[in-house]
Amino acid sequence: MNPLLRIHPTDNVGVALEDLEAGQTLSVGGFEITLAEKIARGHKVALSEIAVGQNVIKYGSPIGHAIARVCPGGWVHSHNLKTNLGGLLEYTYQPVPSAIASKGEGPTFEGFKRPNGDVGIRNELWILPTVGCVNHIAEALARRFNEKAQRGEAGSIEGVYAFTHPYGCSQLGEDHANTRKALAGLAHHPNAGGVLVIGLGCENNTMESFKEALGDAESGRYRFLISQQVEDEMETGLALLGELAEIAGKVQREPVPVSKLRVGLKCGGSDGLSGITANPLVGAFSDLLVASGGTTVLTEVPEMFGAETLLMNRCVSREVYKKAVDMVNGFKDYFLRHNQVVYENPSPGNKDGGITTLEEKSLGCTQKGGCGPVVDVLGYAEPLKLPGLNLLDGPGNDIVAVTDLAASGAHIILFTTGRGTPLGGCVPTMKIATNSELARHKKNWIDFDAGELIHGTTREELAARLFLDVLAVASGRKKTQAEINGFREIAIFKDGVTL
Repeated sequence: MNPLLRIHPTDNVGVALEDLEAGQTLSVGGFEITLAEKIARGHKVALSEIAVGQNVIKYGSPIGHAIARVCPGGWVHSHNLKTNLGGLLEYTYQPVPSAIASKGEGPTFEGFKRPNGDVGIRNELWILPTVGCVNHIAEALARRFNEKAQRGEAGSIEGVYAFTHPYGCSQLGEDHANTRKALAGLAHHPNAGGVLVIGLGCENNTMESFKEALGDAESGRYRFLISQQVEDEMETGLALLGELAEIAGKVQREPVPVSKLRVGLKCGGSDGLSGITANPLVGAFSDLLVASGGTTVLTEVPEMFGAETLLMNRCVSREVYKKAVDMVNGFKDYFLRHNQVVYENPSPGNKDGGITTLEEKSLGCTQKGGCGPVVDVLGYAEPLKLPGLNLLDGPGNDIVAVTDLAASGAHIILFTTGRGTPLGGCVPTMKIATNSELARHKKNWIDFDAGELIHGTTREELAARLFLDVLAVASGRKKTQAEINGFREIAIFKDGVTL
């Protein structure tokens, strides 16, 4: 294996696939260079001289410009490379034809059919507080009822989970609307066979207004509890959970087509190998699922900046393209309204791993979307409607983005990481390591090793294996490490003031 990779024929930098020592002479892509200094894995090396002001090219695209002269074999990073990004941009629609051919329905997985025609990959009971004041009541109810489930007294129920948050009161405008949208999206999620909604009784997010947001409050999948109105909220809550378990516990897994599967795509704790191994692998998975009629959804809008046109030009129509432009510029405007620069990214951990600019991070991040056409662009927590690759409005923050994806209906999240993270969302969250060292080091966090791509395994072979692993998780034959660890949480997007 060549320890230095030139990703695209036009790149003027290579990426170290392992730690390299000063003085090493390496050949790659027709260049022979001697390293001027030690280069850590994932970091960039100049393949030719890069003058001040000259663009640094990686993935075949500019990732910024040099602010100091770089000699061949020199380290290219924050000390000599700066972003080209600025504020709002005007875009021109230049549609690119799809590179994905439909393969029909594809295989099946074992899921739970719901009365409304939807399918879940888990049969759980969820407890959703309308307001943070009742968080501990929700958690206590989950603990108490889970004891019954563990004793086998709840049918096919696979667990009871409380998803707490600090909101639902003292919020105004868009923040209040986002809280209600996110919670309503989670309440509709088919991984829950039943949902207990708990309120306090005096909050802004009133039970009546939340029922209106649900739209199907009388469907039978919900029970509602206002804590101030009952003498013993624990006794009442346990009785309501018992009613939900009686209904949902009778449902059994049965074969359903993979076209019913909806998968969220996310990265966090990225490193210099993210755009070389894990993200392209997830992109290959996305193409396989879309070709079989399934659905994938990509969010993290700020981590599209600098690579957004690659997604915009894959939009299936001018209407969808306009929604993509509005989403990207809308998020840039959000930064500018708060007097923040739009490129205040990557994180310190990203930089330690070799990522220098937001363009570089974005060009790696967007690869999770594969090559498929973009069929729709959704607002925050807006439900998925169309099979194929979707874009979803939301931030890059890990748990906020994972919650956004789940609220839109994603059954499972494929979460790539180069640094490692224990995070788990309210739906199964599969961690895919960019490098084999991380996969070995954090076996209790990582579900899949994409580092095999730089050790001889082909992308096609590994994508097929990942596809089978996802089906195993969807069918309940396999739990994610986050599920095994009991790591589950939500976080709701917040922008404005708190009263």
